[in-house]
Amino acid sequence: MENLSDKAAQNLAAVREKKPLIHNITNYVVMNYTANALLAMGASPVMAHAVSEVEEMVSIAGALVLNIGTLAEDWIASMIKAGQKASELGTPIILDPVGSGATSLRTNSVTRIIRETSLSVIRGNPSEILSLRHNESKTKGVDAVHSVNEAGATAKKIAEELNTTIAITGPADFITNGERVIHVSNGHPLMARVTGTGCTATVIIAAFSAVDDDPVSAAATGLAFFGLAGEAAGQKASGPGSFMIEMLNALYEITPEALKAGCKIREE
Repeated sequence: MENLSDKAAQNLAAVREKKPLIHNITNYVVMNYTANALLAMGASPVMAHAVSEVEEMVSIAGALVLNIGTLAEDWIASMIKAGQKASELGTPIILDPVGSGATSLRTNSVTRIIRETSLSVIRGNPSEILSLRHNESKTKGVDAVHSVNEAGATAKKIAEELNTTIAITGPADFITNGERVIHVSNGHPLMARVTGTGCTATVIIAAFSAVDDDPVSAAATGLAFFGLAGEAAGQKASGPGSFMIEMLNALYEITPEALKAGCKIREE
């Protein structure tokens, strides 16, 4: 069995060496923070949404993030166009189905993206992941109303059916491609008290996917890195505001050696 602690360290070192360009078609709420998170960890972010440039931009990117948090019809067209070009090139695509299950626009858009592109990883909270298979699964806005344990069995089926990797984030993270199952238990309670932590987890998975051609290990090691950064930030922060700043500092400061020693990854 692969040593995922070693792999986490290797992936972080590779990101800092190669500085992959991560193309984000993401939401207004998190654009600034996720760009800063990518810069802090050593990657290079670009936020490009115009339908007339997404194919050109994704052609030079190491990975593509599709995040439906503030969705509009023209953004859907851009996501599909970028996703199809990335699929053609074999560039990893990471989908963040923010609020899927809350409205038909979100749920139907996610279904279309899944159908028309080749996704490497789908990263969501338990309710968002359940909505991919159960139309009756509802979210509370963009917040989860289900637990990771409730969604785990369904995630395995979804991953197998869609030939992709599912990453469910929560107090403990669950990653599966339908065969392998990995649990990541790094993190801090303050991560749930600020907006955009899930979106940030997604872009970190994208950065690791740009240097690791195994979506399962890229997702698991990326989430371990992000969770460890949360732990480090929580030790210094006095509340949600300072936590956000300390998180960026931690993403910058954590070394590959510290990640290897501190990541909490367990494969079934």
